Amino acid sequence: MKKQIPVIVVAGFLGSGKTTLLNHLLRNNNGVRIGVIVNDFGAVNIDSMMVAGQVDSMVSLSNGCMCCAVDVSDMDEMLDKLAHRQSEIDVIVIEASGLAEPRNMIRLVLGSENPRVAYGGLVVVVDGANFRSTRRDHPELDQHVALADLLVVNKIDCIGDEDRTEFTAVIRGLNPRAPIAEATQSRIDPGLLFDAGAPSAPRPGEQLSLEELMREDHDSCGHDHVHTRYEAVDFVSAAPLDAKAVTRFLENQPAGVYRIKGYLNFEIPGYTGKFEVQTVGDHVRITPLRWKAGEPRTTQLVVIGTGMDSAAVDEALRECVRGVGVEPHPDAMLGLHRYTVGA
Repeated sequence: MKKQIPVIVVAGFLGSGKTTLLNHLLRNNNGVRIGVIVNDFGAVNIDSMMVAGQVDSMVSLSNGCMCCAVDVSDMDEMLDKLAHRQSEIDVIVIEASGLAEPRNMIRLVLGSENPRVAYGGLVVVVDGANFRSTRRDHPELDQHVALADLLVVNKIDCIGDEDRTEFTAVIRGLNPRAPIAEATQSRIDPGLLFDAGAPSAPRPGEQLSLEELMREDHDSCGHDHVHTRYEAVDFVSAAPLDAKAVTRFLENQPAGVYRIKGYLNFEIPGYTGKFEVQTVGDHVRITPLRWKAGEPRTTQLVVIGTGMDSAAVDEALRECVRGVGVEPHPDAMLGLHRYTVGA
């Protein structure tokens, strides 16, 4: 079976900048083939094209991306249309309605019976310029922010320095875990969501090419602004890892970590295979694989985030390395079993 296709849910109230974010991803896909499900009726502007559709319609765009107009109750059917045996889609992005309930969207993806898809996280776009009024009129925004795996604070250029400190404190109070990506015009690095230039499905463990984000000459408020940057920690260990320590690390990730991906080597009797790990926020997925002939049995991980303490992440990973001469406990893998899926 091909690699599972990550399904990313993008949510946020009306006017927050979800469609602008989607357009940005489509224009800057770097060869990644993006399938798009739009949870709205009517028309949505995608990549300077107006794509209008009825429920259950699917449109193939000239740049290879696809857009579906779909009612939320038919989400699983739409996933089947995008992710099938002959599908060449690398990643699926669901743009939720401005009034949609993200928790329900997540349940639909997690509950999908399509073995070719996997939940890729919830991205919540927050309107920085109108956050106070939106929060007042829609108290449920607090819950949406709390659920997010990544928070994109859009229109950050419209928030003064004094207000920004208060604003960030409120956001952090609602969600102390998720990385915050500040943006104008919803422009974040697509590398936060999927690997740039992937020839097929995103490749776990493959080192990202880290480049600074674009500088905009003018943003919506008329000031120069440098968009958010993200960091990556690369970790390689020829020595096997302690499975219990890895479980603790995955369940208590350092603040600011958004994605972890790569391969794990434990060398435990009965578990001598290669294990692929993929995380988005608190969602962990581990897939047993096999080492190729002659392939070094080495742990290789990439940890991606914004505002994270890279040194602390590196130190926490090094603490997962099993000491020389230390024998693994027979039940060391039990903690990871709940996250393990079939190969």
